Amino acid sequence: MAAAPALTLYGRSWCHLCEDMLAALEPLRGEFGFTLDVVDVDSNPQLETRFGERVPVLVHGERELCHYHLDTAAVTDYLLKIR
Repeated sequence: MAAAPALTLYGRSWCHLCEDMLAALEPLRGEFGFTLDVVDVDSNPQLETRFGERVPVLVHGERELCHYHLDTAAVTDYLLKIR
């Protein structure tokens, strides 16, 4: 059995779009069993510079899956391909 994919959600603690994406990911996490690391970009100056106001951003490794809003179809397709 393959290890569960590890996704990362870059965001901010005060960002409503980040909260929305985190909540929208829960059904997919239940279905696909991926781990999710939530990273506050304001905790690291390099991440702050890298992302600026462009959050939330969902990634797997170096591959960006979506930003601002969860693209359920794209993330589902991606997770099915890497199973």
